[in-house]
Amino acid sequence: MNTDELRRFVLDRLDEDEQRLADDELPLLDEAEVDGRLRVVRSDDGEGLLLLPGPVQEAEERVPVPFGEKVAALRTEVEQTGDESVLRLLAAAYDTHHAWQKEWR
Repeated sequence: MNTDELRRFVLDRLDEDEQRLADDELPLLDEAEVDGRLRVVRSDDGEGLLLLPGPVQEAEERVPVPFGEKVAALRTEVEQTGDESVLRLLAAAYDTHHAWQKEWR
């Protein structure tokens, strides 16, 4: 698998999500959180954000992270990480996109 290709896919989708938000549409990343496929939460010390698979808390108990804050942190993480599992988890939020590749599962 080409990690650079996966990274580019995720960064492009984050860009598209920012545009969706600007167009008053729900970003696909937020949709993936609502569906329980992944979640972005504040760290225990409140200083950072964590990307986690699936919901652990009930939806009513979760405090959503504002999209702008979330996308900025995720963009930085994607640009700097070599962790393929992080890239795959984020890419899964966009698995309905035409550029999605099965081997990223």
